[in-house]
Amino acid sequence: MRVAVVGASGNVGTALLRRLRDDPAVTSVVGIARRPPPRAVIDAFDLPAPYDVASWSRCDVAAPGPDERAIDKIAQVVSGADAVVHLAWTLTPTHDRATQRRTNVLGMRRVAAAVTRAGVPHLVVASSVGVYSPSPDDDPRSESWPTGGVPSSGYSADKVAVERALDEIERSHAELVVARVRPALVLQAGAGGQLTRNLLGSLFPARRLAHELPVLAWPRGLRVQAVHADDLASAYREVIVRRQRGAFNVAAEDVLHGEDLAALVAGGRHRGVSLSLARAVIAAAWHARLLPVGPGWVDLAGAVPVLDTARARHLLGWRPTRSSAESVVEVVEGIARGTGTASPPLRPRRGSAPRYT
Repeated sequence: MRVAVVGASGNVGTALLRRLRDDPAVTSVVGIARRPPPRAVIDAFDLPAPYDVASWSRCDVAAPGPDERAIDKIAQVVSGADAVVHLAWTLTPTHDRATQRRTNVLGMRRVAAAVTRAGVPHLVVASSVGVYSPSPDDDPRSESWPTGGVPSSGYSADKVAVERALDEIERSHAELVVARVRPALVLQAGAGGQLTRNLLGSLFPARRLAHELPVLAWPRGLRVQAVHADDLASAYREVIVRRQRGAFNVAAEDVLHGEDLAALVAGGRHRGVSLSLARAVIAAAWHARLLPVGPGWVDLAGAVPVLDTARARHLLGWRPTRSSAESVVEVVEGIARGTGTASPPLRPRRGSAPRYT
């Protein structure tokens, strides 16, 4: 089968290309990105890079100009595909919500319109745990949990808007099989440089993470459930090959609280702080342009539910190979080293190791 991946150069896209690289069920892959990995950089890698599995097309789903022109261009690229996976998303600039929404929401609408115009039978879209309404406890929630999101989080609001758009598309195009993948926090070492730039900021002492922290200050009540990017890619593969529809939660089983994270990065030394204090500090740093992410991320992190992944296990035969704890340890090392790949969005921190496979 032929698979087109929109946003193939990003965190999840890179993992998906790794997964599809030697898959006998996939005969060809089209990578679609605003900034495709340069051929010269790919060839310079000492180890095989996943980007060579795809034929690349430069395309900005949020390009200025009429929607019809953008839709026609995307439709030409995805024509003949058996499935289109839409992963394109931007976390920045967080101070410019209009630009974010243009990529995140309008971009998805354009891709969906192109898919129907080209007659592609299957559309798989990246959603998130962030689409869910708040859940105050650790009881796992299935895909039936309300999807009202967390309104104060721009990320969550855009994910909700994407899913509402998908509802409209399903109603108006009964012939199209639509799937939504809702992962927990997606981690891999190769995203270390990107996470520093997009979430932590240039002032964050990333290299300090190479050594044990003296203490971990962590907001009380804030928990972390993660999924390794390669495990998520395996779930996407099953959705694609099995032509599944509907929503799928994807996450490792373990849920980490402050004391668990402290055991991983600070020798167990943990100090709880109030969520309101953490929000105030992050809000001040964000308004001062010292931090890329705003206080809405604290609101989201404190509200997202624990994910029940029974549907993915039953319909996809999916099982995680790495725990949340293992993924956290790996990404902390990646942040400390500034690890990256040949892809522009995942470029390593300057002076850091430029490869991850």
